[in-house]
Amino acid sequence: MNNFKILCLTTTLTCASCTVGPDFKLPEVLMPSKWKNGGKVSTADIPVPGEWWKLFGSNELNQLVERAMANNQELRGALARVETARALVGVQQADWFPQLNMKDGMNYERLSQSSFGANLPPGVALPKTQRRRFQNLLELGWEFDLWGRVRRGVESSKASQFAAMETLSARRLTLAAEVARLYFLTHSLDRQMQVVIGTQTWREEALKLQESRFKGGLANEMDVARARTELELARNDLAALERQRGNAENALAVICGEIPSNFSIAKTASLPRLPKVPSGLPSTLLQRRPDIRAAEQKMREANAQVGVSKASFFPAFSIVGSGGLESIGAAHFYDQRSRILTIGPSMTLPIFQGGKLRANLKSSKAAYEETLASYRQSILVALQEVEDSLIDARAYAKQGQALDAAIAAAQETQRLAELRYQKGLASYFEVVDANRTVLNAKLLSAQVEGQRLMAAVAMLKSLGGGWQ
Repeated sequence: MNNFKILCLTTTLTCASCTVGPDFKLPEVLMPSKWKNGGKVSTADIPVPGEWWKLFGSNELNQLVERAMANNQELRGALARVETARALVGVQQADWFPQLNMKDGMNYERLSQSSFGANLPPGVALPKTQRRRFQNLLELGWEFDLWGRVRRGVESSKASQFAAMETLSARRLTLAAEVARLYFLTHSLDRQMQVVIGTQTWREEALKLQESRFKGGLANEMDVARARTELELARNDLAALERQRGNAENALAVICGEIPSNFSIAKTASLPRLPKVPSGLPSTLLQRRPDIRAAEQKMREANAQVGVSKASFFPAFSIVGSGGLESIGAAHFYDQRSRILTIGPSMTLPIFQGGKLRANLKSSKAAYEETLASYRQSILVALQEVEDSLIDARAYAKQGQALDAAIAAAQETQRLAELRYQKGLASYFEVVDANRTVLNAKLLSAQVEGQRLMAAVAMLKSLGGGWQ
């Protein structure tokens, strides 16, 4: 009858159980109706593949991204953190189930003769006060999750797992973008080196010509010195570009998880085509960025922890028990009379904790406010990155057009300067100055062409890399 009452009480308490703490709600965030530098925001999904780097049409770039995804050590670390978070979910879920442990022990005991003997009737002989106690027990503990402490804990752990997964996705996106950026930087430097090499060849011929004219009395030493100076400056520019290319190639090797001395990419002055990025970009897609989704999951995790803190204010109900064998001495350890059993409900109610529970709840709420601010900040940063990429794309396009016109004008100026010099109407300084202008314009054009590709990478990255 007593067992039946206990069962009824347990069932009633279980049915009356509830989950304390706030349920998670995604906060409202004001999104723009138009981009400051890109027109109105579209509401339709624009098909851009998740493997956005393939839009550039470069097999070499595709292979480098694959190598980085397979070998990058930071990415492997992020993957390990996902596995850690997944395992911790199992740790939290284990609290839903009864906990059963085995306890084996042998203890040596010595009782106090004075205190033990004082409780015996007069004339009763004092038993042995030295003995060995043998135990072989199964211990049971099972807490009823009446207030949702375990449920909120599991909810928090799952959110932490999802946050780790989104962080991994964000790391993959950043990794692919960095590979593409360094790849375009490397070949932009190749283009600049080609320009400098062409200029260097022209200046070598110019130096030979000035030396020949000097021997023939048609030029002075200043013209020869000036021609030699310009040639050495071109060689200096080429050495600087080679250094920058080597550094970029080594950085690309590390990102791909390879030893720099064993890594190289072929030199080429041709850059991939610029992909067409839609001008109308749906703002809702910013919430699909993995870093924003990770911030959302961290907010979910902190919100669940508020529920865990609230549940600690309520009494904890559980079933506890132990059973097995126990005896004094080993002689009768396995006899029937050595059996013991204790089982029953238990309640723990916090009465005075010195303000610990309230402080813990306050800390949990503050942690949630921190993640909320981080979530909103991540969206603001995402919007800024899109606006910046739109500015860059437009500005680099204008720069490219202006530089093309500047190169054409500078080449014409150089041609006219050479004609004037040959006719004795201008000094050699005008020829040198015109050649410098052509070199600078071509170098800037090569830089801008690479920067336009890198700006396209930044835009695709700012939108989460692609969507369906």
